[in-house]
Amino acid sequence: MWFNPNIHPFEEYENRFRSLKKYEEENEIEVIYIDEYGLKEFLEGTSKSEERCDFCLTWRLEKTAKEALKRDHDAFSTTLILSPYQDHERLKHIGSRIGEEKEIEFIYEDMRDGFQEHHRLANEMGLYKQNYCGCIFSEEERFKKDLLQV
Repeated sequence: MWFNPNIHPFEEYENRFRSLKKYEEENEIEVIYIDEYGLKEFLEGTSKSEERCDFCLTWRLEKTAKEALKRDHDAFSTTLILSPYQDHERLKHIGSRIGEEKEIEFIYEDMRDGFQEHHRLANEMGLYKQNYCGCIFSEEERFKKDLLQV
């Protein structure tokens, strides 16, 4: 499922969206799209939260769980389990909590070992690969670090 209202700037959102559309078409899979660019809601939510990542993960995983339930699925997960840059304990905790609250299983499997292979395959397929989490805060952290190294 595509639900990434946290991604900033909009050009980054579009690049990621188009890359998934390309993957979907080339691999004949079905992707559920909830195409909502929610920067305003994201900024409001993060400003009221002690941990911006907790807000973001909760928001996105709750939407995923609700959509899974709506479609009569018995479980949900996230592609974030592939990323070595994610806090996996946080991800597992939030996903499990939501699963318990919504009465649907959250499937967590640490798939970080496949990250390099995933990047190799994405390169072969000509897919866009992001170089930061996606939110305006991670964008600043990622590129500010590069600026300081110049």
